[in-house]
Amino acid sequence: MKWLARLFKYGFLLALIGALLGGGAIVGAYYYLSPELPSTANLKDVRFQVPLRLFTSDGRLIAEYGEKRREPLSYAQLPPSLVNAFLAAEDDAFFSHPGVDYRGLLRAAVQLALTGEKRQGGSTITMQVARNFYLSNEKTYLRKLNEIFLAIKIERQLTKAEILELYLNKIYLGHRSYGVGAAARVYYGKNANELSLAQTAMIAGLPKEPSRYNPVTNPERAVIRRDYVLGRMLDLGYITQEQYVDAIAQPVTAKIHAADIEAEAPYVAEMARAFMVERFGDDAYTGGYNVFTTLDGRLQTTANQALRQALDDYDRRHGYRGPEKRLGEPPAQAEWDALLRERRPVGDLLPALVVGVEDKQLLAYVGEGQTVTVPWEGLAWARAYRSEDYRGPEPKNAGDIAQTGDLIRVQAVTDKDDQPSWRLAQIPAVTGALVSLSPRDGAVLAMIGGYDYSVSKFNRATQAERQPGSGFKAFIYSAALENGFTPASLINDAPVVFDDRSLEAAWRPENYSGKFFGPTRLRMALTKSRNLVSIRLLRAMGVQKALEHIARFGFDPDKLPHDLSLALGSGTVTPLQMARGYAVLSNGGYLVDPYVIHKVEQDGQVVYESTPATVCERCTADRPDATTPDGLPIAPRVISEDNRYTMYSMMQDVITRGTATRAKVLGRRDLAGKTGTTNEQRDAWFNGYNQALVTIAWVGFDSNAKLGRGEVGGRAALPAWIAYMREALRGVPDIEPTMPSDMVTVRIDPDTGLRAAAGDPDSIFEVFRPDQVPAQPSSATLGVGTTPAGGSSGGAVVEDLF
Repeated sequence: MKWLARLFKYGFLLALIGALLGGGAIVGAYYYLSPELPSTANLKDVRFQVPLRLFTSDGRLIAEYGEKRREPLSYAQLPPSLVNAFLAAEDDAFFSHPGVDYRGLLRAAVQLALTGEKRQGGSTITMQVARNFYLSNEKTYLRKLNEIFLAIKIERQLTKAEILELYLNKIYLGHRSYGVGAAARVYYGKNANELSLAQTAMIAGLPKEPSRYNPVTNPERAVIRRDYVLGRMLDLGYITQEQYVDAIAQPVTAKIHAADIEAEAPYVAEMARAFMVERFGDDAYTGGYNVFTTLDGRLQTTANQALRQALDDYDRRHGYRGPEKRLGEPPAQAEWDALLRERRPVGDLLPALVVGVEDKQLLAYVGEGQTVTVPWEGLAWARAYRSEDYRGPEPKNAGDIAQTGDLIRVQAVTDKDDQPSWRLAQIPAVTGALVSLSPRDGAVLAMIGGYDYSVSKFNRATQAERQPGSGFKAFIYSAALENGFTPASLINDAPVVFDDRSLEAAWRPENYSGKFFGPTRLRMALTKSRNLVSIRLLRAMGVQKALEHIARFGFDPDKLPHDLSLALGSGTVTPLQMARGYAVLSNGGYLVDPYVIHKVEQDGQVVYESTPATVCERCTADRPDATTPDGLPIAPRVISEDNRYTMYSMMQDVITRGTATRAKVLGRRDLAGKTGTTNEQRDAWFNGYNQALVTIAWVGFDSNAKLGRGEVGGRAALPAWIAYMREALRGVPDIEPTMPSDMVTVRIDPDTGLRAAAGDPDSIFEVFRPDQVPAQPSSATLGVGTTPAGGSSGGAVVEDLF
């Protein structure tokens, strides 16, 4: 037996020598490679690539930009069940080893010696952190050594909690999701702490092979991996037998969830994205910036609904253009869903396949096994479109409108009994915009630049330069007040022909009605939108003087006509520019700049905050650097308080007795505004406000085609404004502006504009500055024409020889 003892002795010595040599080799390798290893100090302050997120002012998500979806979680935010699931799947000895699992490495080494194959194994969570942050995925011995040494180094510098937090936020889990927070959102549309045990195990099974075990693209393999993770959790005592049995019985519920958009505002989102890229470069997409816009989530939703409803209503008034596609024979039922997936919803208009045509109704398949009935009430409107002015005869039955196999659009509505129903629809060919802002500082509260961003990304609220038509008269009349006219000044509403050198040919402007009304007070002329009065008024005061005044509202005179067509709004402006101009009339006479970005945060710190010029009536702007009590710049006064009050008063009459009487349905006394319709009804506007809100609605064709007979601002655009303001002004006090102390109210004769005789039963009240109160009537003043120049102009008929 001595030979056996000697054999054991020599074997032990050889093993010891081998271990010493191996240990020496490892120590030598460590000292050789250590200087080349990257510093791990920055792991204490890791900044993950987090996408750009945009929010409304009340915290509703508008959009998310970035290739990687990630929602970093602190260790304290990680649910224990999630931590246990990953430990069970990846490294159950994580909290006890020094960063390296020597037994696992030994098993991998033995496997290599026996089979000659390098297989994945022995990697701890710490080693994966080292690889994910510093190394490539290349499978070489050198990389493995670096990984081991880095893991040891990381364990010396970070706590276990910090390492696990890094790992669970960094790991790739498929479908652009990085980290468990993003994976919970992508696969289940939940926060990580809302996941069920089965869902938790499903996500924990992904790091091994995110594609192979993906619950969306490979649910069968995903279930096998999930059940393995659950079995490991059971073996390790993380869950009970009852929990295990319940979890493995759960079906696969994963599906791809896009970012949970809570407020639809893609036009503003694009403005904010462009701002961020301009300011922060490409880091905007990965720096984890949270952008808080000025939008009000409730008002934005209302704006979307209001504009779309107005465009839908216009479109139905002009007839049905037919199905989007006529297939003839309907496809096999198994193909229906694939066919509909080729067409996405637009607004709330759903693609649908006609699968049945009965006498007075259609059967339409809308996807996911749902077939709906479109009753005659939702079909009867569909007279065939011929042109914007003509439609075909009324349909007699459903077969006159659609056939089996047609691809159409349907819309969920409520019927006359307020019950859920469906209506045949179509994507409107007409488009529009609505923008609403706070007159106090220009904050944009709602903006929609078209029917649907997926149809057209062109933002008509900020980019569409269109003729404002009569909506521009507000600025012409304000200029007239500044140049000596009053609301009682008389201008002759009569035919006129201009041979103006700045115009290409003789110009014969008309009123919309084609009628003429003779001498007309300015208040009545603005209320009824009399074109000829506006032209004569501009001629009387001078185009240059008008342009100088209009510039105070933020318009560039160089981009406006320098001829009399200016009176009819022949220049081109955007809805946002009109909103800025009307804000002056709303806020007391101050010019503000519209803006959409309130602040930008990164890691909870504000890195940008807007400082808008703000209206402050009590502030003294006697210095260029004067500020409000909140430290904001003071918005400059650009028109007098008297001018603003008079214009507000005159434009209230547009709603109470003029071209926008439909707005009286809102039941408010503080509303003012002006309709706008351009030549041949190519643009329809309503520009309206009170002291709390300015809102502009525009409707037209991108091609500048005619809207059709009768489609004026009060019909095409005003309904969108009304629908929006009804909700936007809910809870807002109905307060009319206070008349300035230096103005007076005087009774005048409505026919002459002169001061009324005592006891005149037909007299009306009018507002004036004291130095402009009209004289008592006399035969010497009636009918005399003079152009106002500084003093009283009430009652004077401007009768220039033109």
